[in-house]
Amino acid sequence: MDTDVAVSLTADGVTVDASDAALLRAVDSEGSLNAAATALGRSYSRAHKRLTVLEETLGSLVERERGGAGGGGSVLTDRGRELLTQFARVHTVVSGTAAADVIALSGTVRERSGRLVTAESPAGELHAIVVGGDRDPSVDTGDDVTVTLTADAVTLQEPDATLSATRTSARNRLRGTVTAVDERDGVATITVDVGAATPVPVLVTAASRARLDLEPGDPVVATFKATAARVTRLSEE
Repeated sequence: MDTDVAVSLTADGVTVDASDAALLRAVDSEGSLNAAATALGRSYSRAHKRLTVLEETLGSLVERERGGAGGGGSVLTDRGRELLTQFARVHTVVSGTAAADVIALSGTVRERSGRLVTAESPAGELHAIVVGGDRDPSVDTGDDVTVTLTADAVTLQEPDATLSATRTSARNRLRGTVTAVDERDGVATITVDVGAATPVPVLVTAASRARLDLEPGDPVVATFKATAARVTRLSEE
């Protein structure tokens, strides 16, 4: 069933809509505001102006590095990722597609340092943040845990993209195989088998899908930052 809903968030008089979320996702996947605007078919000046309006109210969403006319490289701040996660959760509730939008991976904690947890899982090594903060004692070494994140927090790379891997701050790198591709309305859901109990859905722009030329059966690496994932201990029943 196709679901066509208009989702927006409002904070201090500024409204964040699907167009804004798409811009932030594109910055995350493309690596710069200029490239994000191009991928979305928008002008750089328009994208920059809109981002400025959002940041005046919501705080820093994109961290920029000085460069040429396009503004250099850009990455999302923690606040930017939190905003995307919040938007995705609201969209999940409204559209009723929670299973497709939320990723849950099971693992066992190998070590913990402050809020950062490293866990072993069938999909590979996982790095995530404890929900309750660095003083939360609920997650410890040896605990069975669930690592959750949203489908739009994951990016895809070719398996041999070793140079990109050294330049990214995404500590989670899960090798897998594309099992399905569903493209519509300028975005694509790429389903990837990473060896977990269930395949992982990854939401990317149609431009990113075309650039990677992804089809079922293709090998791929799913990457995401530790700050985009949250870890909770499995309840003991």
